[in-house]
Amino acid sequence: MMPVSDAYDVVVIGAGAGGMTAAVVAAAEGLSVLVIEKTDFVGGTTAWSGGMVWIPVNARMKQAGLSDSPAAAANYLASTVPEPENADLRDVFLSRGPEAIDYLEANTEVRLRAVKVYPDYYPDLPGSTAGGRVLEPVTFDGTKLGKRFWRLRAPLPEFTLFGGMMVHRSDIPHFRKFGRSFRSTLRSLRLISKYAVQRLRAPRGMTLHLGNALAARLYASLLARKVEVLFGTGVEQLLADGDAVRGVQIADPLGVRSIVAHKGVVLATGGFSHNAGLREQFFPAAAGSVSATAPAGTGDGLRLAMAGGAGIGANVADPAYWVPASLFRRADGSQGVFPHTVTDRAKPGVIAVNAAGRRFVNEALSYHEFVRAMLADGNDTAGRSFYLVCDRQFLWSYGLGRIKPFTWRIGRYVRSGELIEAPGLEALADLIGVERSVLSLTVEKYNTDARMGRDLEFGRGTTIYQRHLGDPDHFPNPCVAPIERAPFYALRIYPADLGTAVGLRTDAEARVLNGDGVPIVGLYACGNDMGSIMNGNYPGPGITLGPALTFGYIAGRHLARQGRQA
Repeated sequence: MMPVSDAYDVVVIGAGAGGMTAAVVAAAEGLSVLVIEKTDFVGGTTAWSGGMVWIPVNARMKQAGLSDSPAAAANYLASTVPEPENADLRDVFLSRGPEAIDYLEANTEVRLRAVKVYPDYYPDLPGSTAGGRVLEPVTFDGTKLGKRFWRLRAPLPEFTLFGGMMVHRSDIPHFRKFGRSFRSTLRSLRLISKYAVQRLRAPRGMTLHLGNALAARLYASLLARKVEVLFGTGVEQLLADGDAVRGVQIADPLGVRSIVAHKGVVLATGGFSHNAGLREQFFPAAAGSVSATAPAGTGDGLRLAMAGGAGIGANVADPAYWVPASLFRRADGSQGVFPHTVTDRAKPGVIAVNAAGRRFVNEALSYHEFVRAMLADGNDTAGRSFYLVCDRQFLWSYGLGRIKPFTWRIGRYVRSGELIEAPGLEALADLIGVERSVLSLTVEKYNTDARMGRDLEFGRGTTIYQRHLGDPDHFPNPCVAPIERAPFYALRIYPADLGTAVGLRTDAEARVLNGDGVPIVGLYACGNDMGSIMNGNYPGPGITLGPALTFGYIAGRHLARQGRQA
């Protein structure tokens, strides 16, 4: 597909949440916009994600009857992001985030609602809330995209049912109670029937939830504004006139071409999670090479900007947003990465052990803190082994990794080596390479406390966030139950990332700064190309998408205020 013009007001590189936001806002402000996406799909990692958007003091929160204040939000960020770096940008985020959401809801197809109960990740710190700061996309009907639906990146198959059915968070408990609750069974059957009808005319379900719904809503907004998206095209370099960025050079079937951007270029290529060289430069050795992000994030935005003298913000608490992940092979031979965010670790009856067979972390902590513990335990050495350990009862009730609850036949997972099964703990210890006595003692110690509904070693289930992720129907502690029903299982997990925190230095208008801290005229960044305003800390769910939408909006509005470059 060729662009219809060789000149636009704005060129956006990357069609993830940040890039599409910048593009649709610029278009809503009356500018001509071209989006260049090097893959065949829109959505990036957003389309795979939970779609949570963290925006304190948002209007939807107030409408839901939940209280928040700028002072409380600032206090919470001061507690969770103590570094002075980017303090000015956090202030901008807090002040303009609600404005960005209001604008998107008024001018685009984006619709969000407050998640009333979803605690901040550090609920015991000053200024935290039990819910409402987190917004989620309203369910979207994929048929509204028409023939362009196939351009939307599909969700990870491991997070769907029956080969392509997306399930909203609120429906998961009903599927868990299928056959045991009349109401839940009826609701589940209604959803399955709707999905079956959709599959008669589509390759997957058309009722979209989570990050797939957010990506679809942004894409629908681009289509409504007639924003052109150039797929399957990489950007070779930025075009400059003196110190100002004037456009981009692309490679297409006709050769190398130049496209002028009269007002500016926005970099939103998804960070560098899949760039081995940059990972080696910025990541700790123990982090390894596993990433749960979409494969197109190879650092194109950083490469393009650094060639033009841009500065990098590398003074961060962590260079990435961490998540423990398990690996497997799909039926088609492709490598699968399952991010263990909220589905299993905090449920009652599973523990995490290190290479010595001992627990090393409160398993119900946020995924970011969980991997921080993995990296600390690994002594900065890649390849150290970690496992989730559970019994038959847990596997049946909650699943493990990509293995869903109530899975009758687990033989294929065992035969592939993905899931390790043993009739007893000593045999399991042999299979995962730890001392028999150590693993047995670890489980015995955990079980002794678990039978009393407590975890004296790590305090699992002692905060509202941890209990929120547990099983509300399990008492007295929704996060703790003994591991005692053979056979026993282990699943290897690895440190992985959900996106990079090291990125381009920007100012309050999302303009990229050069090495001297001066804005580069005509160059903007948002999403993971922009250095993390949280400095690699993870205060709550959606703290990557919240800033991505906010600074994408800020970039689009600022571009609209600029005169054409001479």
